[in-house]
Amino acid sequence: MKFVVSSTELLSHLSVVSRVISSKNTLPILDNFLFNLNGNDLEITASDLETTLTTTIKLENVTNDGQVAIPYRILVDTLKEFPEQPLTFDVNQDTLAIKLVSDNGEFNIVGQPAEDFPAKAVVDEAEKMTVKVPAVALLNGITKTIFATADDEMRPVMNGILLEYSAEALTFVASDAHKLVRYKRLDVQADQEKSFILPKKPAGLLKNILGKGNAEVLVEFDSKNAQFTLDQYTLVCRLVEGVYPNYNSVIPDNNPNKVTIDRLDFYNSLRRVAPFTNQASNLVKLSLKGNQIVVSAQDLDFSISAHENLQCQYDGDDMEIGFKSVFLIEILANISASDVILSLSDPSRAGLLFPAVNDNSEEDVLMLLMPMMVSA
Repeated sequence: MKFVVSSTELLSHLSVVSRVISSKNTLPILDNFLFNLNGNDLEITASDLETTLTTTIKLENVTNDGQVAIPYRILVDTLKEFPEQPLTFDVNQDTLAIKLVSDNGEFNIVGQPAEDFPAKAVVDEAEKMTVKVPAVALLNGITKTIFATADDEMRPVMNGILLEYSAEALTFVASDAHKLVRYKRLDVQADQEKSFILPKKPAGLLKNILGKGNAEVLVEFDSKNAQFTLDQYTLVCRLVEGVYPNYNSVIPDNNPNKVTIDRLDFYNSLRRVAPFTNQASNLVKLSLKGNQIVVSAQDLDFSISAHENLQCQYDGDDMEIGFKSVFLIEILANISASDVILSLSDPSRAGLLFPAVNDNSEEDVLMLLMPMMVSA
């Protein structure tokens, strides 16, 4: 097994797939990349058992097909130090000795048997549903929701992103019980209604590779696994088992008090006031009256406080409501519109935030945040 590959191209692909590799692998073989040379296609795979990511590089200078597992750390660390140049990999299939030849030297690595590498999960042909999704739709859906996922060992379904397919839209939902995000893509429809919960790790991996010039993604899934096929990458992951809570039941349908405000002004004001919140509660108070919103915080333990007045358009009753500042800042950071609408009912009920005007007519973004008790 022998082939020649560009050092920078190989490093670029390895840097992406190595993100799958866990620092706490239970199987030593998972600390390796699986190299599979078949014709002019070099297929490189990394896995943590739950998620498997494969990339393909087209080669021109190839001698003999073959497979070998190569330790990922020494290979990536070595490639980082090479300038752009052709590298020759010469693998002895009997001894698994790997000779890496550069312009100026030779490096010797010992590989592992390819057959020890676990087989990737397969989506059941009889059960699977197949949908083609624009890469930008999948990227935006993950980007807008992944920050709202939970880290809750008791409720694993909350630790992923719900993808719901229907005849009307593809809906992404994430929640940690304090905040909830619902992102709809109206330009993606399916023949039947089905859903799955995508774990956070593969969602993050997809977010990283979706921005690499892909136009469309083939999504195939059954009740246990999902496969995402892109131009140069294929990701297969085990899905989160369980039923996602009925998120629609917590979204209020009657919030008559509406604030329209410049998103960036609101965001920056919260960033300035947040250091003055109590470290335990992180509470920031919003006082709404007329066309003005007062953003305030205080920490009585340290005798510090701050407030800022912001102009807004407010249609509703005078109100004081509290939110956890870090959550409100996160939500505003993940809305791309210049103006946002904060829709409220009363200080004890969830507030809704969404763009005043959607930049994309195919998007429907809604973010929910539970309030905090404001002390008198």
